[in-house]
Amino acid sequence: MTVLRAQDVHVVRDGTPILRDVSVTVRAGEHWALLGANGAGKSTLLALLGARIHPTRGTVEVLGRRLGRVDLRELRAYVGHVDPRHPLTAPLRVRDVVLTGLTNSVAPLPRHRPTPAQRERADRLIETLGLRPHRDARWPTLSQGQRARTLIARALMPRPRLLLLDEPATGLDLPGREQLIGALTELRLRHPELATVLVTHHLEELPPGTSHALLLREGRALAQGPVAEVLTGDQVGKCFDLPLALERRDGRWNVRA
Repeated sequence: MTVLRAQDVHVVRDGTPILRDVSVTVRAGEHWALLGANGAGKSTLLALLGARIHPTRGTVEVLGRRLGRVDLRELRAYVGHVDPRHPLTAPLRVRDVVLTGLTNSVAPLPRHRPTPAQRERADRLIETLGLRPHRDARWPTLSQGQRARTLIARALMPRPRLLLLDEPATGLDLPGREQLIGALTELRLRHPELATVLVTHHLEELPPGTSHALLLREGRALAQGPVAEVLTGDQVGKCFDLPLALERRDGRWNVRA
């Protein structure tokens, strides 16, 4: 089942092309990596796929609904979007942050009271993401890695068919990165129909279950398809304009110049 389809997409801002002739199709159960240098258009493409912006030209279908013919606020309820720059400042407990995923709000809404079933689901997601010891910890006390996993659990509360992750490993140390990758691997095993798109600059941050990749360079799709065909030293080197050697072991990548 097709979850996402972008066809000949262009995005222009203030007369400057950001994306040009980009097409991609994501199906249920696929896990895509979106790679490119700074300014390549990764975050803009992710915003399109998450129904946050419209293309200047071309078509985007999210969960079978075409942008421009559907209420974006309604469509976003079916898409989990994880942004490490989540604007929460209140000292909420982890469980309460996860429950805000039901209302897509930063803080709990006064008139919304989660049901026992919803609270149980929040607890299951907290356990899946390896946060059970921190369920009652408050947001300001969490490490960057714990916050990243909390936001993934939050995004999954409405049972989305699509999960978009915008550089989820930003600011993480090595243990935090590895815990995040382990949590994403466990998540994919428990939810085999879930499709994911993960934006990153670093191949080392890709979970072993990554199935497909799209390389962006200066707003254009340089290469896309199964990772074995796309993530090669030659193609990734062209993407970043640097001679690179890639090695894959146990599903994880290592790269060096």
